[in-house]
Amino acid sequence: MALSVQIFSPAGGEDAAPTPPVVFLHGFASSGASDWVAGGWHEAATATGRTAVVVDLPGHGANAAAVDAGVGTTAVVRALSDAVDAAIAAAGAEQADVVAYSLGARLAWELPAANPRVRRLVLGGISPFDPFAQLDTAALRAASAGTQEPTSPLIGMMAQMVSAPGNDPESLIALIDGLASEPFLPGRTAGAATPSGAPQLPTLFVAGSDDMMTGGIEGLVELVPDAALLRVPGDHHGALGSAEFRAAALDFLR
Repeated sequence: MALSVQIFSPAGGEDAAPTPPVVFLHGFASSGASDWVAGGWHEAATATGRTAVVVDLPGHGANAAAVDAGVGTTAVVRALSDAVDAAIAAAGAEQADVVAYSLGARLAWELPAANPRVRRLVLGGISPFDPFAQLDTAALRAASAGTQEPTSPLIGMMAQMVSAPGNDPESLIALIDGLASEPFLPGRTAGAATPSGAPQLPTLFVAGSDDMMTGGIEGLVELVPDAALLRVPGDHHGALGSAEFRAAALDFLR
C-alpha cells in the first residue's frame, strides 16, 4: 500500500547538510494539506534546515480511495514505515523524526517497532482509548448516506466527519473497520493483552487544555521510558493550530 506524500526541501536546498527529515501524520477525516500545510508546519520545519514530508493516511487526501477491504493496523503501520524510509532517502539522512496528531499519533505510537530508523516522536491529540473498537459502522454507513437517523451522538458526529466535502465516506468507514480489527491496546511492552507496545525512544506528548479526547493521556506518558507531556491552549482542533505546540515540537526535534 503506497501512500501519497508531499516533500518540501529545507532552506538552503542542496547546500543544506543532511539532517533527519520530519514526517507529518494527520488526523482522522482530514489530510496532510489541511492539518499541516495549511497551518505552515512544513515551512516552519524547512526553515530549520529539515526536509518536511507530509503523508496522507489511507482513505484520506490523495489516498481517498486507497483502502482495501480488511486492511488493518499492521498493514497501515507498514505503509507508514515505507513512507518514513522514503523520507529518509529524500533527505539523504539516516533517521527520521515523526510529528503526528490524533489518529496519526495513534498509528505513530507503533511506528518505532516497525521502523528502527525513527529517532524521535511528537504525539499530539492522542487518546488512550480506541475510538473505533466499539463503533457500529453499519449505523455509520446508513447515517452518512442519509438513509437512517444517527443512532447516537457519536454516530452523528462521525457521519458528519466522513461526509465532509472532499472525503470519501466508504473509504473512511472501511479504514475504521480495518483499524478496529487490530485495536489500540497500549502497554509498556507488546504482549497478548497489550499488542501496542510503547515506543522506546524520546517522545513528546501534546494535549489541548480543553481536549476531552485526550483524557487519561497521563497513562500513556507513564508507559514510555523517555517521555514528556505538554499542555497547550485549545480543544482537540484548536490545540493543533497553537503556536505553543509548533514551537515545542520543533524545539524537541533539534
